[in-house]
Amino acid sequence: MNPAPQFPQEQSSEGAFVRQPDAFRRWVKADGSPEYPPEKGRYHLYVSYACPWAHRTIIVRTLKRLEHVIGMTVVDPIRDERGWAFTGQFSDPVNGFKFLSDAYRATDPSYQGRVTVPVLWDTKTKKIVSNSDDDLMRMLNSEFDAFTDSDVDLYPRPLRPRINTLNKAIYEQVNDGVYKAGFATSQKVYARAASALFSALDQLEKRLAKRRYLFGGWITETDWRLFVTLVRFDAVYHGHFKCNVRKISEYPNLFGYLRDLYQQPGIRATVNFDHIKRHYYVTHDDINPTRIVPIGPEQDLMAPCPERKAL
Repeated sequence: MNPAPQFPQEQSSEGAFVRQPDAFRRWVKADGSPEYPPEKGRYHLYVSYACPWAHRTIIVRTLKRLEHVIGMTVVDPIRDERGWAFTGQFSDPVNGFKFLSDAYRATDPSYQGRVTVPVLWDTKTKKIVSNSDDDLMRMLNSEFDAFTDSDVDLYPRPLRPRINTLNKAIYEQVNDGVYKAGFATSQKVYARAASALFSALDQLEKRLAKRRYLFGGWITETDWRLFVTLVRFDAVYHGHFKCNVRKISEYPNLFGYLRDLYQQPGIRATVNFDHIKRHYYVTHDDINPTRIVPIGPEQDLMAPCPERKAL
């Protein structure tokens, strides 16, 4: 008999974690869309520094210099059976919500799924526009360009087919792969997920031996999609999710690549290891019933990485 899963509604009969689809996928568009046009101050991001999916949107908002265009509120990193909460210093200045589930119910009173971050909230319609990090990365990358002087383009048109292909592989084997291993409730399912994860990491290590970033000399959204998993790996996934064949710090190319991205302007401020570690080790009490947060590991992400500069 398999043990109780962390999210029972997202578990297969053989003990595999099967992530629920995103519930809200409307779009802000700069092409004259009457429903959700890009406007300064209209939209607000609800995020968690702990969540890798939300972290992606924080990064794009930072790189596109949209802080003055789209507000952002961070939820409490400790989530209980009531979901993501706005408590104490993590209060909601926009709607006064106590829980992020309030935003979901305001948008769809019949919503029954798990409440997730990120969420893009529309202050005019008082509804969620999107809770899809994939869509939000693309919206933030291009639909608010009229309000920013940033020339960053994380989804360049010539690379889009290749970006889409690599995104899919990294998502299935690495981004979601750590969760498939960590939330597995049978040995067979865990071993399969962990093996696929490290096979993918080994291939990425080889790829980065010949290029500075995943597509050469420039950073794309794919790099940031991978970054949010790599930066959490040694601190959380290696121990908490039993992804312990190797640490990222034991991969010369991946670790240099991780440090390179971490040291890009503005990125360090988007990484909050206190939130990350407390969320995983305290919230996932089926995996860590003692809720003890480990003090390690030591890792110096600000160490020089000249080996990356030469590629």
